[in-house]
Amino acid sequence: MSHPRRYFTLVLVAGALALAGCETSNFNFNLPQPSEPAAPAAVPLMPPSFPPQNLVGRWGLTAYHNEADRERTITAAANQCRNPYVITMGPTGGVMMHLADQSNATELALKGAPGNKNYIGPKEDPPGGQQDREVVSFDGRVLILRWMDPEVQSRYGTMVYVRCGAEGQKRPAPRGKPKPKPAAAAAPKPVQPPVQRQ
Repeated sequence: MSHPRRYFTLVLVAGALALAGCETSNFNFNLPQPSEPAAPAAVPLMPPSFPPQNLVGRWGLTAYHNEADRERTITAAANQCRNPYVITMGPTGGVMMHLADQSNATELALKGAPGNKNYIGPKEDPPGGQQDREVVSFDGRVLILRWMDPEVQSRYGTMVYVRCGAEGQKRPAPRGKPKPKPAAAAAPKPVQPPVQRQ
């Protein structure tokens, strides 16, 4: 008699364990699973604050790494107009400029973004993409651009463009006293004919 009872008890224990395993399994599936981090929302593309035509022209170009050097760098850029950086219109309405570490100019788009921000970069990228430069300031004469890629920014610094020629800052007249005009040569004295004696 003890054999069947043991067998029956073993069957009941095994069944209980099986049910417990199913419940545990079901319970685990009902737990909230950790969600994957959401991708950052893309910055919406907006019209820029100024048309790309405003960037066309000849520019003196330099850069700075420290904000304290900004004004000095603007002055230095104005002196680079002997070898200007030229921005032209691209074939599809963008501007022809260089991306980081590229020797040939590429057509780049001027892209607006919320907060009155503007970026210059590849048209297919959203505003503020890794290859973009943010327009820090632009008053028509001085254009300041910051690279969005921190590694590129650390190498190239903040770019300062100063418009050359009549469109840019006029060079001040040289200071100091004007040179005196040379005095007109004195008229020669008439030659006195010799006195003739009689």
